[in-house]
Amino acid sequence: MKKKGILIVNLGTPDSPSVPDVRKYLREFLMDGRVIDIPFLSRWMLVNLIIAPFRAPKSAKVYEELWDERGSPLLYYGEDVVKALKEELPNEYEVELAMRYQSPSIENGLQALKSKCVSEILVLPLFPQYASATTGSVVQKVNDIVNTWQVIPSIKFVNQFLEEESFMDALTIVAKKYVEEEKYDHFLFSYHGLPERQIHKASVDGYCKLNDKCCSTFHKKNQYCYRAQCFETSRLLASRLGIEEENYTVCFQSRLGKDPWIQPYADDLLKELPKQGKKRVLAFSPSFVADCLETTIEVGEEFKEEFIDAGGEKWDLVESLNNHPLWINCLKEIILKNT
Repeated sequence: MKKKGILIVNLGTPDSPSVPDVRKYLREFLMDGRVIDIPFLSRWMLVNLIIAPFRAPKSAKVYEELWDERGSPLLYYGEDVVKALKEELPNEYEVELAMRYQSPSIENGLQALKSKCVSEILVLPLFPQYASATTGSVVQKVNDIVNTWQVIPSIKFVNQFLEEESFMDALTIVAKKYVEEEKYDHFLFSYHGLPERQIHKASVDGYCKLNDKCCSTFHKKNQYCYRAQCFETSRLLASRLGIEEENYTVCFQSRLGKDPWIQPYADDLLKELPKQGKKRVLAFSPSFVADCLETTIEVGEEFKEEFIDAGGEKWDLVESLNNHPLWINCLKEIILKNT
């Protein structure tokens, strides 16, 4: 029986919350030309002379808040997912976990699959929405590695899965208890941001204008526009939860630098919502499938503090899918459908 290899890939995490490990992680992450898409020399100077030296000590303190007895949630939830998939999938499947940055590395994951003599490899990045800086970077890294192999097996990539019914089922079930148990004035769907220039680079025939008109529907011309995918994810989830369009807002977080990023900006909305009488808010982070610094700390704690300071009364965050059984089932379905 031929073996099938599955490489589950997430973004990455420092090996520890120590300053040296955080600095090492930031350097690898931000030196990726798909993350900071500026000329190499400018990127090297920005990352190594400014961002990594000054940001690492601050980020290390935040990672210390995130770390628990099991370590980094992004890593151990990934390990939980892989363990569950090994139990759920047929025997001919070999599953490995990798991180785009740091450990376990993509190269080690691919080598592990190679050593098990798999005849084909499915690479499944855990990013529901496609972006050059996430899924695109994983695809490039995998190709760079296997291009050095003498024998290259059949390799397939899952570029996005926001429209998968089982993915939406999992998101809906996790969020439903919040929607049914509490009364909220408004719902906020917060996604990781990207520079506007990256959206324009990916635009088909100049379609993407970065406004609500071009993102109001989802079709072949904007199917790989990250902003349009985020709006579509929100529409699908809001519909399942019975949230009317006027009762939710889509926004983008985690800006870096002075260049314009896709809007609306989350930090602007946090100040405006209480002024509009929307003082009880439930937040979602549907671009992340595992709790991490950007969800637990940024949206769950920092956004809450800003919102309350601006006059808000209640702020809750729907946790990520993590190791939920429906999320495992979703990944199993995606794997079986693509192999």
